[in-house]
Amino acid sequence: MKPADYLHSLFNLTGKVAIVIGGTGELCGAMAEGLAGAGAEVVLVGRSAEKAAARLAKIAAAGGSGWFHAAEATSKAELEGLRDAVLKKSGRIDIVINGAGINSATPFFDVTEEEFDRIMRVDLKSVFLGCQVFGKYLVDRGTGGSIINLGSMAGLAPISRVFTYSAAKGALHNLSLNLAREWGPHKVRVNVLVPGFFPAEQNRKILTPDRVASIMGHTPMKRFGGAGELIGATLLLASDAAGSFITGEELIVDGGFQAMSI
Repeated sequence: MKPADYLHSLFNLTGKVAIVIGGTGELCGAMAEGLAGAGAEVVLVGRSAEKAAARLAKIAAAGGSGWFHAAEATSKAELEGLRDAVLKKSGRIDIVINGAGINSATPFFDVTEEEFDRIMRVDLKSVFLGCQVFGKYLVDRGTGGSIINLGSMAGLAPISRVFTYSAAKGALHNLSLNLAREWGPHKVRVNVLVPGFFPAEQNRKILTPDRVASIMGHTPMKRFGGAGELIGATLLLASDAAGSFITGEELIVDGGFQAMSI
């Protein structure tokens, strides 16, 4: 087999259907483009049809295939409706990305119960429900599949100013590893994709000049990540060929941030 053909076989997702919850956002939208570029049919899930249309236009221009389904990621009923709609229209589900998320930089003593509940609901409960709804389908189907939960460096070690977000992401990481252990015998792989610092809608408001300076001082590559730089890791975790023995992994894409100490 020629090298190009071998590489194609490792990452070829032709015939696969990928649900990308949070696909109308910047990071998961780029991940969806990557999946479509590898041949998967992608279903963008979010609340903004306008943002989805712009992303789907890019996917179509590159020769990919996809469509949009509006759903609230924190509602089990709506996720079940999403599952049923995808099975009816596309016939199968192979890859699920749980990427809904919000953030806040509220000082700890000022965090209200409402803010705590809201962040936990979006950043943790949505992943819990997504894994319940789609994990059950994949386990019951019996032929395997890949679930990729979008984690955070804050889920691996405390990061200042984002108390509730850090707590939610830490729980997400723990949940993902538990499910990898549970579903390994069923060929359902569960992994966490862990971005370092990537400017996106949910964190731009907390990227103050002093915080940016602190981040750059702790990142060997001295820059932020670009959304497209998550695609390679996404394809590795999504592919049943390239990622066949990868489960329970926290795959970090951070420009060396975690490698830094003093």
